[in-house]
Amino acid sequence: MSPKKQASTRKTSLYRLNAPADPGLDLHTLVEERYRGREGFTTTPVDHAGVVGLLVTGSIARDRAEWCDVLSELTGADVQVAGRTSSGLLLVRTERAVYAVTYGMGHHMIDSARLDLGFGLQFALRCLDQDGISLVRRHLMDARGRTNENSTTRGGNLRDLGTEWIGSIVSKITGKAIDLPLTHTSAGRRSLGVSCTDSSISLPLGRSPQQFLNDLRVIEDACTQPAPLPGLESLAKVRSLRRRGKTDLVRELNERLDQYLGDLDAPGLALNFPGECASHATETRAIRIMRGSRVIDVGDLDIDDIRQFVRDRPDGCRLSTLKDVRVQLFADEECTESLSPPIPGHRWITAEVRSGAAHHFYWQGSWYEIGAEFVQALRDDVTELLGRPSGVVLPTWPAGKKTDEDWFNKEAAKQPGYDLFDKKNVHTGTFRGGGLEICDVLGPEGQLIMVKKADKGSSGLSHLFAQARTATEALRYDAEVREKFLARVAELRPNDPPEDTLATPTVVLAIRLKYGVPLTADSLFAFSQVSLLQTALALQGMGAKVEVVPIYA
Repeated sequence: MSPKKQASTRKTSLYRLNAPADPGLDLHTLVEERYRGREGFTTTPVDHAGVVGLLVTGSIARDRAEWCDVLSELTGADVQVAGRTSSGLLLVRTERAVYAVTYGMGHHMIDSARLDLGFGLQFALRCLDQDGISLVRRHLMDARGRTNENSTTRGGNLRDLGTEWIGSIVSKITGKAIDLPLTHTSAGRRSLGVSCTDSSISLPLGRSPQQFLNDLRVIEDACTQPAPLPGLESLAKVRSLRRRGKTDLVRELNERLDQYLGDLDAPGLALNFPGECASHATETRAIRIMRGSRVIDVGDLDIDDIRQFVRDRPDGCRLSTLKDVRVQLFADEECTESLSPPIPGHRWITAEVRSGAAHHFYWQGSWYEIGAEFVQALRDDVTELLGRPSGVVLPTWPAGKKTDEDWFNKEAAKQPGYDLFDKKNVHTGTFRGGGLEICDVLGPEGQLIMVKKADKGSSGLSHLFAQARTATEALRYDAEVREKFLARVAELRPNDPPEDTLATPTVVLAIRLKYGVPLTADSLFAFSQVSLLQTALALQGMGAKVEVVPIYA
């Protein structure tokens, strides 16, 4: 039998680093400090057949693998197996940039602050076949903080995979590359599979120095294309700035956020429920804020409730202090029945910082960059949604301590044809404790009216949007909730067929902005616009009609 021919390529992870392609740059500075000179690791300068850079290799040996204890307990046998973790990192300097090629656990050796976080998606959006996408992982910038991963074995376009551009942060995309003269395709192979994250590309690269350098040039040329390929533009609208907050831009944004936390008039700061808490918004009766021995309990959370723990701190210390604050939801006013774990305070805020055409947003504890095109598209869609006519008429809501949400709901229910449902929760085996609040007021044509007073940010709106989704989902899919709600409607309206209320429900989001500011796309914080559109899409997908009604002062 003839020996097997060695493949000309090998699947490799490739990163581009935020470092100048300067021959004077010390490449050692791009390696995580704990691996520099570490026992068992070797660092070697490289200058071979045009490949110029730095090679770092090594392994961490263990006399006994960490899983031996588990197997010993389960089987009663004395399991003794050595463990070894191997890592390889090659830093390569070209005329344009510095790249990192990794094998095994080699990616852990890169200083994460030096990763170019746009590299992987920049490449993917300029070379992937729009009809050959096999996987998209995206994060939705709404109140629930959800992550969706859609995949197909045969490949398809973004619409087939069910992706929406509104508030989607793509962190991974896999598919077939087209028209790239790489070593892999020139060897007679028909297609090239590529998997890209925000910072990396995983693809076959040439094994010889000449092939490898040629492949790097092809990738560099692809990244210089002026715009994403048709059909992929929507994925380029939002860019994550994650990676432990070490980049210069993130440090600058954190400084701005730190200043906002100490400024009572800061325009770009608002409150937002973390994803794991949004589903409990309708059940919450008390919220506890803690730092050290200081504890404050509130009924409705406001941004200033959290900010008071940090605003008197010195410059540069507020954000770090906020990360020590904990916020917890409870189902009872005595704070004995917890609905959530204590969650760090910085995950309860959103912030917006504008820098030229780009907007940067702090959301769920991370920064994101959104271009002007995305912001304008948001504004147009929100304007259309706010302009839809509604059959609901609501009273004014003047400022004053006595005119709280409870007062307004009762005023609205005094109108002919309207009924009060605020605090008349439905209790079922699923919704125990505080039960489920379906709506605040039932409209004359069975509209589910949900009321919220909020500032221009997300503080009350994320609660409102979560209530709308939870109530609509429960009415649609939970027979016990639906039966109990319809029974209550029948008691109040014996002459109206209660089933008609839910055949094609109308959900009315009634919003009063702080200080009586008019409700427009311009007066809503950008993430509130995202959450509003995501909520409208979700409700429409469940067969509901969505209306947004402003409440005037």
